[in-house]
Amino acid sequence: MNPVRIKICGMTRREDIAVAVAAGADALGFVVWDGSARAIDTDTLAALSATVSPFVTRVGLFVDPSVADVEVCLPYLDLLQFHGDESPDFCARFGKPWIKALRMRDELDIHAAAATYAGAGALLLDAYRPGVPGGTGETFDWRRIPGDLAKPVILAGGLTPDNVADAVAQVRPYAVDVSGGVEALGAAQPQDVTAAVDGGDAVHAATTQKGIKDPLRVRAFCERVQAVNASLVGAPSAADSLAPHSSATS
Repeated sequence: MNPVRIKICGMTRREDIAVAVAAGADALGFVVWDGSARAIDTDTLAALSATVSPFVTRVGLFVDPSVADVEVCLPYLDLLQFHGDESPDFCARFGKPWIKALRMRDELDIHAAAATYAGAGALLLDAYRPGVPGGTGETFDWRRIPGDLAKPVILAGGLTPDNVADAVAQVRPYAVDVSGGVEALGAAQPQDVTAAVDGGDAVHAATTQKGIKDPLRVRAFCERVQAVNASLVGAPSAADSLAPHSSATS
């Protein structure tokens, strides 16, 4: 089995980028959709993107953007991630690799979606909540993911340091994607952060500071994925490759 890649999404600060890269993250996500509490503007994207180390993929998250919304961000991104009702033609028009997020509502035909978005580098599978395009902090039934899907799977939705090892062992995805599961506790919460890493995820999910990462949780998340990777060396995998950028200013 190829190593499961790690994407940390909702990056808003330089110091969090440094921690994530040092911990072994393969990709960093930047939300450029105004409807998110983790959204950043183009100037902030440009500044943060320039701090990302070479060979770490810079991913831009969009929800039903205009062409202009995407084009202004292109110089600072390596991979585009679409979370809305974008058509395959729209996703493919920007000359960059792209992935399509699918919310796992009951009636979703995943095989049909994979065929529709055949040009995507991967499908990101996330929990479904009506009216919310992502970032719910909720998991879904991983048994719904077919083992013979034609596209690599990026598993998202409610992942934390506590459950990511089980997720990797069960699903064997191409990558895992986390945002809220590695965020810092809210200032009004006196709980010790180490306790949250060791089992306080139910409390943690409801009290995080959106876009502010907790270094302990980021490291714990990455370490647990890496440990499962090491235990699964040689196991079969259908994962394909998504190319990272070659320099921090490309």
